[in-house]
Amino acid sequence: MRSVFTFLVLSLLAAFAVAAPGSIANSQSQTYTSQKVGFSVEFPSPAWRLVDEPDDLHQHTEFVYGDRIDGYLRIRKESLDEGVTMSDFAHRDQDQKTRFLPGYVDGKEESFAGRLSGVTTSYEFTERGKPMAGRTYYLQGDGRSVYVLRFTGLRDKLLRIRNQTDQIARSLRSS
Repeated sequence: MRSVFTFLVLSLLAAFAVAAPGSIANSQSQTYTSQKVGFSVEFPSPAWRLVDEPDDLHQHTEFVYGDRIDGYLRIRKESLDEGVTMSDFAHRDQDQKTRFLPGYVDGKEESFAGRLSGVTTSYEFTERGKPMAGRTYYLQGDGRSVYVLRFTGLRDKLLRIRNQTDQIARSLRSS
């Protein structure tokens, strides 16, 4: 009888040990909010950390995932001209900011829905001879504003955290 009781207790402890990591991971998410930038965003992992906030010169917020080459995120808010679609805005932004990167290879554009909806684009490039990837989310805020979330990192590492980049973009809300 005692061995059956011991077996049940150990089984329950094992079940809790298996279930606990998910609970702990959820409790480790963090939220970034700032009145300067007018948005809040949730990060699913404590590996994401703030490295730069907007100031008079730079109007973007930057985060890294561990090391900058593993995952880098820049968030900025821009104005959407009247009559310009999110897709048109994304193409113009790519033409101005990413197409000039060494070894640039255009990826696909997809619709994206979260608290804010819009489009996302993917691309590849090289940096110091290393294969890199980028994924940019263009999310429509209030009427004429667009939040641009640009993730870059080593191609294989950015692919591994794709679920986090999607989760971060889905969590963004204007404040």
